Amino acid sequence: MSLDDSPRRAELLEASYAYALEHGLSGVSLRPLAAAISSSPRVLLYLFGSKDQLIREVLAHTRRLQIAEVAAIMAERQSAGAGTFECAARRLWQWLSAPEQRPMARLTYEAFVRSVGPDPGPWAGFAVESATDWRQLLVRAQPDVPAEAAEARATRTLALIRGLLLELLAGAEPERVAAAAAELTG
Repeated sequence: MSLDDSPRRAELLEASYAYALEHGLSGVSLRPLAAAISSSPRVLLYLFGSKDQLIREVLAHTRRLQIAEVAAIMAERQSAGAGTFECAARRLWQWLSAPEQRPMARLTYEAFVRSVGPDPGPWAGFAVESATDWRQLLVRAQPDVPAEAAEARATRTLALIRGLLLELLAGAEPERVAAAAAELTG
């Protein structure tokens, strides 16, 4: 068994993700992280190679969890007859804007902004990869639309969702943001 397949590594990755949801990853130090997840800096370095690699893996884990959960929700809605693009966009917004998703949304925004900065470090590529994941999800929700039009519509909808979510995270009145979200695909 390789280190990548180690149950302890998977357990520590999940614990690191939970830590990141609560504390973020900017300025993370291995010693407090390790203490919080019942490990040691040495074990984390052994299993992940470096702090930067651990951050990259937490971010990749975040993206995988988000996309898997939303894809399952959208597939469930589609099989229930609510398979329009508008339904998919609304469902994505409902999931992302739910209060229980705020820690994940904050972590995602932290990574997104850091990845487009002048020195992205371990965050490099996150924004592009994340945007691609979400766009592909919304493109798949438009099976009968020509590819170029589906891409454009998905890109516009994601930009609106990102802006609305940032507004919500910034403390805007939830009712005002919800009213704006009702116009997502209008």
